[in-house]
Amino acid sequence: MADATDLLDAGERLGPEELRALQLERLRASLRHAYEHVPFYRAAFDEAGVRPEDCRSLGDLAHFPFTTKTDLREQYPFGMFAVPRERVRRLHASSGTTGLPTVVGYTDGDLSVWSDMVARSLRAAGARAGDTVHVAYGYGLFTGGLGAHYGAERLGCTVIPASGGMTARQVRLIQDLEPGVIMVTPSYMLTLLDEFERQGVDPRGTSLRVGVFGAEPWTEHMRREIEERFAIDAVDIYGLSEVMGPGVAQECVETKDGLHVWEDHFYPEIVDPVTGEVLPEGERGELVFTSLTKEAMPVIRYRTRDLTRLLPGTARVFRRMEKVTGRSDDMVILRGVNLFPTQIEEIVLRTPGVAPHFQLRLTREGRLDALTVRAEARPGATPEAREAAARSITTAVKDGVGVSVGVEIVEPESLERSVGKIRRIVDLRPR
Repeated sequence: MADATDLLDAGERLGPEELRALQLERLRASLRHAYEHVPFYRAAFDEAGVRPEDCRSLGDLAHFPFTTKTDLREQYPFGMFAVPRERVRRLHASSGTTGLPTVVGYTDGDLSVWSDMVARSLRAAGARAGDTVHVAYGYGLFTGGLGAHYGAERLGCTVIPASGGMTARQVRLIQDLEPGVIMVTPSYMLTLLDEFERQGVDPRGTSLRVGVFGAEPWTEHMRREIEERFAIDAVDIYGLSEVMGPGVAQECVETKDGLHVWEDHFYPEIVDPVTGEVLPEGERGELVFTSLTKEAMPVIRYRTRDLTRLLPGTARVFRRMEKVTGRSDDMVILRGVNLFPTQIEEIVLRTPGVAPHFQLRLTREGRLDALTVRAEARPGATPEAREAAARSITTAVKDGVGVSVGVEIVEPESLERSVGKIRRIVDLRPR
């Protein structure tokens, strides 16, 4: 494999001062574009008493108002667009399971930048022109499948547009078409792993050498599980449809020390989730993004609800974000204790006799909330092993998180599988 530094594009070769100058130039242009062409932003800026020309430094961005998912839904479907509809070449949308979907649009220029950023991400992950890439993200309104697809083609790869589902067929395609790279959610990769083993196929013997995993938080324990059982490099990709889709940030295979944010196109901030105050670099809080080059739908200080922190760059000049530890709106407050699904995931993954598939069920017992961890047993686990696993998880959650939970060890493959983002929390409490 060629030295990755020989393949850097012009943006990745910028020096720190050049990068900051480019960011400020693009930030000022993006603020003007939003103010002049999106009535929502004109009203929001005016209400906050700021205008685009007030941004004279990168730090001045903190004076501008936030954008939230609620704002996007209230402007449904096209109120956030900054270009005429005839310039929009593609529409994507969120699932809308908790309300109106958020609709995003792309011009020809936006689609080209998106493909460039996914191609850059794949290069950083270890993919090269000529590789075959198996894309098992869902295609359609979800940005994952098509975003990965066009980025892989931009890099010069052969794409297998497998999409999600039909797990047995996915295993057959991987065996027969011999991809070197797979792009998929980490939870579905574990489902594929189960299917390989069910078919009696050694997952370590496939052609795969790199897995690019995103669309949901995942832990270092899960990385080790995937890498050891598949004999591949597992790296993280980050994106969200409101900002672009996959390819906003990427972990480099040579370091695996967090995701480099492509800061020449997306400006990150970390803010206190409660006060909105910008936090110093290195402190953990909520990730906020401002697009620097989007044409169809610029976003200014979009609150992602993802919790992470920013760190200096290593393999690239761009700053890194730590793996997302959870979302502020996924946090469960159980009897005064803050709990995230990733904390339970780490415990489940290190418990013998339990498969890496679990779900958290919230119920109400009298006036108190209760949480039950439902985890699948591994095939062949004895009743004694299941009882021991339940006791182990109960103790580990109590000792590590500080709260008592119920634990049920259920039959293998009995929990609902997802081909996209796994549904970790099922809230059964009365409204």
